[in-house]
Formats: sequence, structure tokens, C-alpha cells
Amino acid sequence: MRKRNKNAPKINLQELSFQITGGVDLSVIEGIGPGVLLSILSEVGIDFSKFPTAKHFSSWLRLSPNNKITGGKIISSKTPKGKHRIADALQHAAVTIGNGIKTGYLHYFFKRIEIKKGAQAAIVATARKLAVIIWNMMTKKTNYISVKEEDYLIRIREKQINSLNRKIKSLKVKPNELALL
Repeated sequence: MRKRNKNAPKINLQELSFQITGGVDLSVIEGIGPGVLLSILSEVGIDFSKFPTAKHFSSWLRLSPNNKITGGKIISSKTPKGKHRIADALQHAAVTIGNGIKTGYLHYFFKRIEIKKGAQAAIVATARKLAVIIWNMMTKKTNYISVKEEDYLIRIREKQINSLNRKIKSLKVKPNELALL
């Protein structure tokens, strides 16, 4: 069992949040600790009905891209300035997922985005994914079901293969022109 931090709350927040939320245990999500639980319950509470969709919730947290479009082109897609306290807590949880926790599909998601777009983009994307998971759990009153690492990696590989097949078809490459190793 992990040693308690000296700044950790004296009450059992996991049990208390489980009772308050009507049987939804947010602490089972990777990276979600007592601090994140406390910030969610204190800022939003248990009523997520004011957010019609998960996109509305992540936009309220300012974790969604702010697409600036002019002339049909996206000029900028950075997230808006000014973060919410919950967004800060979710970003800390995302850093924990990316650097501290070495298992789970959220870790692989973080690493995949980090390779493509950098660490800061991976932190924001993982925080947004956590916000969507939390919104779904709270509105639908369901438990968190983690995707198995192997299933996630297989799904990513299938997407890459399908992408390569689409590129081959779009270039009209003939089978005899392909030189596979």
C-alpha cells in the first residue's frame, strides 16, 4: 500500500465521492487522485446536466481547440488562454499518466500524441480525454472500463494499416510496383 502524503486529506475521499455521486467511482481512472477528486466535486459537484455533451464540458474547461477559421482555412487551433481549476488538476493527472504510470491505454495514448505533437499537446489531449471519461461516467452513472493495452495497440496498428492501404489506392500503385522487405 502506498504511503500517505503529509498533505493528503484526512478523510477517505474515494469512499466519500463514491457515496456522494451515487455509486460512481472516479478514483479507478488512471492518474485520478484525491486532489483531482476534490477539485471536481468542489467545482462542478455531482450535477453534470448543465453540460449537454462531453464536448461542452471539455470546452468549458478550455481543453478543446479554439479553431480560428478564415477563408475556409484553419489559421490556429490552439486551446484558449485561461484554464479552469479542474483543467489544471486534469493536466497534472495527465502528466502523471505520461511520466509516472507506465501501464494502461491512457499511457500509450499520451506517448503516441507526445511523439506526434510534443509533450504539451499530449498533456492537453490526455486531460481532455480524462474530462470526457469523467463526463460519461457522471452523466450515465457507469463504471470505468479500461481498454486493455493489447487491444488498444492492436486497434492502432489496424488503423495504420488501413491508412497505408488508402494511400496505396489513392496513388494507384500496382502490386508488382511494391517492393516489400
